Amino acid sequence: MDNPEENQQTQERLIGDLRLVIENAEELLKNTDQYTSVLYRSARAKLALALNAATEELARFEDEQLGRMIEATRTANAENADLSGEARIMRAFH
Repeated sequence: MDNPEENQQTQERLIGDLRLVIENAEELLKNTDQYTSVLYRSARAKLALALNAATEELARFEDEQLGRMIEATRTANAENADLSGEARIMRAFH
């Protein structure tokens, strides 16, 4: 069974890979806009739909990751009795 740290690294790698795929797809769309045949237009439309879905998934993954980070920081603040704003900020960066 994966431990939480390995799981987090896997999720971060997935997010990074998804960002790269999105960037490459956007570049492909930009570089093929001069082709106007039906075949190209159809392929570009399919790619644009897939790109939109991937972008939405990436946003969802990033929101979930941010939520986990906020909750982990909140838990660490409570466990360590970080009462001041300075202590909470310092904990967030450790």
